[in-house]
Amino acid sequence: MRKYEVMYIIRPDVEQEAVQAVVEKFQGIISSGGEITKHEVMGKRRLAYEIKKFRDGTFVLVNFSATPEVVAELERIMKISDEVIRYLITLDVA
Repeated sequence: MRKYEVMYIIRPDVEQEAVQAVVEKFQGIISSGGEITKHEVMGKRRLAYEIKKFRDGTFVLVNFSATPEVVAELERIMKISDEVIRYLITLDVA
């Protein structure tokens, strides 16, 4: 298993309970074939530039170890999720 880091931004108009549900959904995908080492909901922040007509977003940072298949599934789900306006999955070299 390799170490990865994912940061994703959830739309600002999503309710707090729905934000928690989205976070738990992604945690479940990662936990199905990997292990979460660090999880942090950074809260609502201002974006550097407008993304999909939004100026704010709820930032979430997750460090985890998983197989490439789990990462591919996570990326697929994030891509089709309406709540996520931007995401980035990187290989953690540290």
